[in-house]
Amino acid sequence: MLNSILSSTDASAISVEQFLICTAVSLVLGIMIALVHCYKNRASKNFLLTLAILPVIVQVVITIVNGNLGTGVAVMGAFSLVRFRSVPGNSREIGNIFLAMAIGLANGMGYVGIAVLLFVIVSVLQVLLMVLPIIGGNQYEKDLKITIPENLDYQDIFDDVFETYAASSRLDKVRTVNMGSLYELHYRVVLKDQSKEKAFLDDLRCRNGNLTISCGRPATDREEL
Repeated sequence: MLNSILSSTDASAISVEQFLICTAVSLVLGIMIALVHCYKNRASKNFLLTLAILPVIVQVVITIVNGNLGTGVAVMGAFSLVRFRSVPGNSREIGNIFLAMAIGLANGMGYVGIAVLLFVIVSVLQVLLMVLPIIGGNQYEKDLKITIPENLDYQDIFDDVFETYAASSRLDKVRTVNMGSLYELHYRVVLKDQSKEKAFLDDLRCRNGNLTISCGRPATDREEL
């Protein structure tokens, strides 16, 4: 099952049936990689199209350069130029690009079973890590922005409110707004009880003179490799 379906590594000895089987598997797995990448993730249509066709492209290149050292070196140089013509993606995008390339390499050598098994293992792992609640940020974590007058000392004005409603709180940033007449405080808080968010905001409004308060999900950082 995990053996190569190619009778020879020489491109001239590969039959049409063997080439079509490898190409079909590469295309199907490429489309499946694109679908898995869309799970709980935003992606452009162009990037999904690239993920779908990348295994086929790599597979054909590997099939052609098998046994030809000169052609292999030339192709390696051409692929190295692509790195400087594209914008770095986030970690999940780069991971799926490497997965697509690995599947293309396996199919190019005729190891169709290994390509399918690799896709199943990595895709199941991706989905599980996205679904499990123990992975990732706390669902009760909030990005809190509070506007206060300039005459208030922001160091400990909300400490008792945070002790009542929040399991943890951290002041990340302070900046002046409205020509310096107001302060905007940026907190990262983890609520004890999600259902008490309104009461939490009401108590904060009583302290800041009913000025603007913003509470929402923390912004997701774009991880790059």
